[in-house]
Amino acid sequence: MIVTRAQAHAFDAAAETSALTAGRTDIGAVVTFTGHVRAENGLEALTLEHYPAMTERSMAAIAAEAAARWPLLGGTVIHRHGRLLPGEAIVLVAVASAHRQAAFEAAEFLMDWLKTRAPFWKHDGSGWVAAKASDDDAAARW
Repeated sequence: MIVTRAQAHAFDAAAETSALTAGRTDIGAVVTFTGHVRAENGLEALTLEHYPAMTERSMAAIAAEAAARWPLLGGTVIHRHGRLLPGEAIVLVAVASAHRQAAFEAAEFLMDWLKTRAPFWKHDGSGWVAAKASDDDAAARW
């Protein structure tokens, strides 16, 4: 099962990974990805808005799709919302499997689909941030 959360407060990637693997002897690989807000083009802050029920359903559906495609033993996906500063963590994807290939592929899939299918709207202080064609291309490979 992959647990998904949209939250405003910071997360501890190491603690989340420890919770994912605690007491487990069947896990052979854990792949984690933590995305951070970049200070590009003078960005002072990034604000993410969302509709909680819509976001929760979308994130759960993306997680279910990953679980159906790969033999995963668990996972955690956290996406933050609210006002985030450059350098702050914005997203965590952690997946566990018996073998590394499934964990790596599932983590990439989850991140690609989160970028394109999870309903978060980003504002950089000067306007809404448009979706990138490169993100759509990455998601299309799955």
